[in-house]
Amino acid sequence: MPESKLLMDIGDRLRARREKMGLTQKQTAKLLGISETYYGEIERENRKLTIERILLVRKHLELDPTYLITGEHNSNQLIEQLMEECPKGKEDLVIQLMHYLALLYR
Repeated sequence: MPESKLLMDIGDRLRARREKMGLTQKQTAKLLGISETYYGEIERENRKLTIERILLVRKHLELDPTYLITGEHNSNQLIEQLMEECPKGKEDLVIQLMHYLALLYR
């Protein structure tokens, strides 16, 4: 994959996660220990994230590094995330639905 496409995709995924969390660029930059300007450059694909910043993205934005870089989800982590977002008391229902879907698509 060309570097510019990779940077664009990383910037897009960061922006989407930041917006989903209701954070501004300034707030996100502070979490990552960088300037707002530098963070904006990352979203606009003009700057790269260091390994240290990728780990901070994982910690503070709860964004899997594999997904951030490749766009591919780790299915176990995705299931865990969906279960965390599940309304309290509905976890068993979600598990049953996943079980039925798995049976349906065998």
